Amino acid sequence: MSQLRTVQVLGSGGAGSGAHVGSLAAGLIARGVQVTVCAPAAVDRVHDFSATGARFAAVPRRGDPAAMAALRSACLGADVVHAHGPHAAVRASAALGGLRVPLVVTWHGRGHAEGARRRLRHLLEVRAARAAAVVLGTSSDLVDRARRRGARDARLAPVAAPVSRTLADTAHLGKVRAELGSLAGPLIFSAGTLMPRQGYGTLLDAARLLGTLDPVPQFVVAGEGRERSALQRRIKGERLPVRLIGARDDVPELVAAADLVVIPSRWEARSPLAQDALRAGTPLVATAVGGIPELVGSAAELVPYGDAEALARAVAGLLADPERRSRLVGEGREQASGWPTEDDTITHVLSVYDELAQPLTRTR
Repeated sequence: MSQLRTVQVLGSGGAGSGAHVGSLAAGLIARGVQVTVCAPAAVDRVHDFSATGARFAAVPRRGDPAAMAALRSACLGADVVHAHGPHAAVRASAALGGLRVPLVVTWHGRGHAEGARRRLRHLLEVRAARAAAVVLGTSSDLVDRARRRGARDARLAPVAAPVSRTLADTAHLGKVRAELGSLAGPLIFSAGTLMPRQGYGTLLDAARLLGTLDPVPQFVVAGEGRERSALQRRIKGERLPVRLIGARDDVPELVAAADLVVIPSRWEARSPLAQDALRAGTPLVATAVGGIPELVGSAAELVPYGDAEALARAVAGLLADPERRSRLVGEGREQASGWPTEDDTITHVLSVYDELAQPLTRTR
């Protein structure tokens, strides 16, 4: 039997999808699959796909004739093309025009847009869903969304997040807390892009409500984004116990050093921050949105999106209840033990490839 040939297509290559493609490429190559990754050169500089053994083809995230010709050239001879996200799916579908190559699409997340852009996003998702032989959703609500957009075959994908290395040494974590300025009071940690949809305005509202506690909880937020200046003005003007510490590459350590982790987002799929929290044994308060409820089960306090009072109550309740925190630690580690491994992810994706490629191989 000839070697299976796949092409992975990325657009902007967000942290989650880029890491997933890197893991996927390494696992598939280890199982004898030939892998080509098509993405903008800037994405490869972050993820270094060639280091996995994959062939890398620099393809800009554009729809002009030169970019489409480069993508089509990379896809010639492939048994399966796998696009990551609706933008990549639409471009891959156009590049494959006339070629009998099945297209798999993984939806890692969902876009947020308003007005005319929302309508354009809807049309993009419809085109992506209908072009795919199989859509793999990283959460059940994404699978449902793909079906509503017209997908012929949409399935839940067991996508694993790489296990982060955390330093459990008490002295080291004490130094982390000292750096963050939280040695006496409780340390509440969050991380994400500083955008309106991440809910940090609500987090600031909750921090203000919790200012009457003694000692006052200290909130630390890692990440960058266009909302940083507005958030910083609020923090300064209202004298809120919140620090914005910018982008960090030691988020797992910060999670392990915290007393609680908070995720106030409008939507998440399989949140890496939630996974870090449960694995590290740090109690989690999160919004009951997207894939979070099925990811964490009963191992976290879930609150409605945008409800600062509910968020503040959940944080205050956990800080006042060490037994509840201890139960969540145990439940979190048990929940995490049942999450899919990277091997589970590779096995599932390879079974989809084999299912789609074998009928074509027989007719060639």
